Amino acid sequence: MPQRRVVTGRSQEPRRRFAEELRTLRAGSGTSLRALGERLGWDWSLFGKMENGETLGSPEVVQALDQHYGTPGLLLALWELAAGDQTQFRERYRRYMALEAEAVSLWHFAVSVLPGLLQTPGYAREVLAAGGLRGKELEQQVEARMGRRELLEGEDAPPFRTILSEAVLRTPLRDAGEWRGQLEYLRDAAERPNVTVHVLRQSAGLHGLVGADMWYLLLPEGRTVAYTENGYRGELIEESEPVVRLQKTYDAVRDLALTPAESRKFVLRMLEEVPCDPPT
Repeated sequence: MPQRRVVTGRSQEPRRRFAEELRTLRAGSGTSLRALGERLGWDWSLFGKMENGETLGSPEVVQALDQHYGTPGLLLALWELAAGDQTQFRERYRRYMALEAEAVSLWHFAVSVLPGLLQTPGYAREVLAAGGLRGKELEQQVEARMGRRELLEGEDAPPFRTILSEAVLRTPLRDAGEWRGQLEYLRDAAERPNVTVHVLRQSAGLHGLVGADMWYLLLPEGRTVAYTENGYRGELIEESEPVVRLQKTYDAVRDLALTPAESRKFVLRMLEEVPCDPPT
């Protein structure tokens, strides 16, 4: 069968395509985000988040946009595809979580955010809130993320190795006290016998894992699976050939990173840069 030819050159990923179409239509109409919000009666920042892929918005908002741009049903159809893709993402993530609970060893690479297994409640809350969660849902997700940390605790905890891009440690929380608490937790976690932390300095340059967070799980039966995730979607990879290729890439990146001892010193230097709380 001949390979499918891309005709439009636009993204084939549903969520990105939806956001791209929104940007294209607004640019073609010559309307600013603020003016769009005033005409349709929603906060203009919502449309900005939709165009950046941060949120899909509600079907009511999308129907209003369809009417405004004179594209009856087009945007709503793209919205449904993007929403369906998110449902598939959640299913893949649930399967990954089940496999994570079974894993006898875990490896990880972080592009910009600390892994959930090493997050404090304050860090998790700010990260999740930045993704749009609010109120009860936010607190539920923070609690669930804190529950994941139990995986690395106890005598039978599996080995866990993480490579943290320097950007992870150069992006502080808004609250200096919470950020200090997170760095202290990372420092202490790295002292556990089953936890190994590497820092990949920016000076290491480009590498094969620059585009997304990666997880590798060694399962009890001896096979390894990989899970890659970015801001839009996640993918569970179970076929042996791509997993082996990704493992080789991970090993190459680990060779570029600081040793665990050097990484601990780096975290301690970061702690020294965080301002202490003023005396009471």
